[in-house]
Amino acid sequence: MADWELFDQVGEVVRGSAPRDLGDLHLRIHRAGVKAWFGDPEPPREHYEAQLISADIVTEARSSALEIGFHAEHRAEADNEAAVERLRAREAAWRGELGEDAVVGAFLGRGSWRRISELWLDPELDDTDAALEVGVRLVEYMRALEPLRR
Repeated sequence: MADWELFDQVGEVVRGSAPRDLGDLHLRIHRAGVKAWFGDPEPPREHYEAQLISADIVTEARSSALEIGFHAEHRAEADNEAAVERLRAREAAWRGELGEDAVVGAFLGRGSWRRISELWLDPELDDTDAALEVGVRLVEYMRALEPLRR
C-alpha cells in the first residue's frame, strides 16, 4: 500500500471515530502522514499527527519510524514548551490512557518544537489492519489530551 493511500485510510478512521464533543475536526493528509485538529479550518501550531520519519532522524529504526501523537510547532520555543508543560502538569490525567510509550520532549528533527508522542519503529504498514491501528491510536491521543488543552 502506498503511504498516501495508507494515510488517507487513517484519516477516514480518525474522521469516523474522533469524539464529536471536541468540536469540528479537520484533517490534512500528506504523502508521509495525516495532521488532525479541532476548531479553526486552518491548521494550528498545536495539533495531532501520525507521520513517517526517516531512520536518519530516528536512528533506532532500520528504515523508518511512525510517530503518533501531539505536536506544538509555534515559532517561539517558549510557546511550545508552555503548551507541553500545561499537559505535563496534568500527566496523571492522561498517562493511564496513553501509557509509557508516550514521550514528552523535543520534536524529532527540530529541537525548538515539542511533542507528546510515541514511535513505532520499522512498522509493518502493508498489514491490512495498519490504517485502523494508527487511526485508533491517534484518536486515543485526542481523547486523552484535547479536553485538558481547553
